[in-house]
Amino acid sequence: MTRTISAAEANRSFSRLLREVRETGAEVVVTAHGRPVAVLVPAKADAAARTQARVALRRRLAVQPATDAGRWSRDELYAR
Repeated sequence: MTRTISAAEANRSFSRLLREVRETGAEVVVTAHGRPVAVLVPAKADAAARTQARVALRRRLAVQPATDAGRWSRDELYAR
């Protein structure tokens, strides 16, 4: 469930909004002058997305062959 509120209303009821997001998993879009500027979402949803991305990256790296770039001198590494 996504709800949209103004920045002024979000400022007045921030604690209640955080509680609502945490307890119900709702998303709240905060607007300023009618334009979206922020989205409040449960933190655990973000953690789950990071975990999925990490698993996908590890799978890809496990099958991707290593590239032999040879040896580099210090000057080559820092050349502009």
